[in-house]
Amino acid sequence: MNRLNALFNKKKDNLLSIYYTAGYPEVNTTLDIAEALEKAGVDFLEIGFPYSDPVADGPTIQHSSEKALQNGMTLTLLFEQLKDLRKRVTIPILLMGYVNPIVQYGVERFCKQAAELGVDGIIVPDLPMYEYEAMYSRYFIDNNLSNIFLVTPQTSEERIRKIDELSNSFIYLLSSSSITGGNLQVSVNIEDYYKRIKAMQLKNPAIIGFGISDDKSFKKACEYAAGAIVGSAFVKLLGTEGYLDKIQGFVKSIRP
Repeated sequence: MNRLNALFNKKKDNLLSIYYTAGYPEVNTTLDIAEALEKAGVDFLEIGFPYSDPVADGPTIQHSSEKALQNGMTLTLLFEQLKDLRKRVTIPILLMGYVNPIVQYGVERFCKQAAELGVDGIIVPDLPMYEYEAMYSRYFIDNNLSNIFLVTPQTSEERIRKIDELSNSFIYLLSSSSITGGNLQVSVNIEDYYKRIKAMQLKNPAIIGFGISDDKSFKKACEYAAGAIVGSAFVKLLGTEGYLDKIQGFVKSIRP
């Protein structure tokens, strides 16, 4: 059992996760931000590794990736920074990014190093499920890493059941099929989608992402899932002066 499993066994609702891009706004603050978020009461973190073509990301996270790359952030540097991760942070940590840099780095090597540094799971939005199952799942399993799959309103029930079968921590429920950074608008269709997922009684809890930016959207997401992920709104905060001192207040504004 890794830290993610332990968290979901212990806490069933109102979970808050925060996403941010490693190397943004400054190259060496990755662990400073993680530590501040844990102190503010966040349940688990997603640390993104930047990529030059982040197709699923909106302008805010795209900008953070561009800036992080300009700052010199690479997977090698990120792993170097994470050497002190478990001396400073105790909550579950996921790495999130695109498949291309992982394949270039070597999937087996990537998984092994991530696990050795205390990472608990990986989110790779553009990794096809069949490819994961046929080629890479053994590396995740051997290193006790959770692979997090994404579900959209267009995902079929058959595919969702398959994702649930392959998952061992949580399912990332996208509030829409659009890019990150939009506001959560719960239309009748989206509400039906959330209810449909809930009625399936999946073995893994769902966490809603994309469009969570304040206490209202966080509460709404928690009506249908075990919790929610805040990304773009927090990355915007990191672009302001004195951002480390503002983290406590930001988290309280999402989950008072």
